[in-house]
Amino acid sequence: MLDWEHIFATRSSRMRASEIRELLKLLEQPDIISFAGGIPDPALFPDEAFKQAYADIFSGPQVNAALQYSVSEGYKPLREWLVGEMAKIGIPCSVDNVFITSGSQQALDYLGKLFLSTKDTALVTWPTYLGALQAFNAYEPAYDQLSLNGNRTPDGYREAAAKAGGAVKFAYLSSDFSNPTGETVDRAGREKLLELADELDVAIIEDAAYQNLRYDGEPVPPIMALDIARNGGIENTRTIYSGSFSKTLAPGLRVGFVVAAMPVIRKLVLMKQAADLHSSTINQIAIAHVAERIFPEQVAKIKKAYSARRDAMLAALDKYMPAGATWTKPEGGMFVWVRLPEGMDGAELLARSIQTEKVAFVPGKAFYADGSNNNTLRLSFSCASEAMIEEGIQRLGRLISTAVAEAA
Repeated sequence: MLDWEHIFATRSSRMRASEIRELLKLLEQPDIISFAGGIPDPALFPDEAFKQAYADIFSGPQVNAALQYSVSEGYKPLREWLVGEMAKIGIPCSVDNVFITSGSQQALDYLGKLFLSTKDTALVTWPTYLGALQAFNAYEPAYDQLSLNGNRTPDGYREAAAKAGGAVKFAYLSSDFSNPTGETVDRAGREKLLELADELDVAIIEDAAYQNLRYDGEPVPPIMALDIARNGGIENTRTIYSGSFSKTLAPGLRVGFVVAAMPVIRKLVLMKQAADLHSSTINQIAIAHVAERIFPEQVAKIKKAYSARRDAMLAALDKYMPAGATWTKPEGGMFVWVRLPEGMDGAELLARSIQTEKVAFVPGKAFYADGSNNNTLRLSFSCASEAMIEEGIQRLGRLISTAVAEAA
């Protein structure tokens, strides 16, 4: 058999299977209560609206354009709709500042390719979105912990990056209801990040995949909105805003977007031309039809459902978790982050849980760039009913209590 490993590029050695993608296979087992996949509930998809959208496309004059090659920047009416949405959250921009991607994951891959040379440093939160680490890993970076509440200095970041063999290139974070912790960066933290990025002269990648899913609390302006307010316009900003329709309308259509200054957009367009020419034309048109017709109503519907499930999970955690376990209390999104008592291992707990309690979750170690903090786990409440959440957390609490007793 041919040994491919010596032929592959060195970057391939840093490609790892997603623990989350593997755990999604458990959703096919009917006896498993899964809190693993951070995916939207398909029962909440606006399927009728999409049926009508595709019917309109195929029965009208758009059909030929929908089935044809298109421009790399993306379907213009969709980009124009996004310009209006961005203005609502304090991000005035033009259609030329909006770029359509095949899901926000493609945006992360392109941005990693755009900024990272081998051994350059990406600043990421500890923990951070696993998909971002997968996207960036192919470009062989070093990682450093982005700390907005600590005493790290710009010089400290520079020195660490130099020791790693490169320079700091960007800070990446999900500022609202982050995956995996569900936490939100407050305004002071966002302002501090802008000051740090100015000092380091680096980009900020703001992953806003969950921004529309706020259930309570006061909205915080996006980092890009604060950047624009400071610097007088989008062309003077260093923030790159990445969004998606996957959590609000439908993930299967793979439509995401980037909003940024024109020099960044121009480079992303060149990457798109080299990679896949453009995202699916017909899917972009369908997204535009549905967004224009029902976006506010759809967001209100999913927020009502997910907020009730979040409340059910937090109540069950209060009821069933043993002393020594702690968890976040998110104001939105799809996730609760649990820290287990010291000495426990989330991966070992998952193996026991699948075997004895039939409950799935994601061990937290995978979300750390350095593979640390193995006594953590991520729970998603988006695809479980309130009754399933009650039962699943009761089982999980029982298992953790047993493990604590055994370790005593």
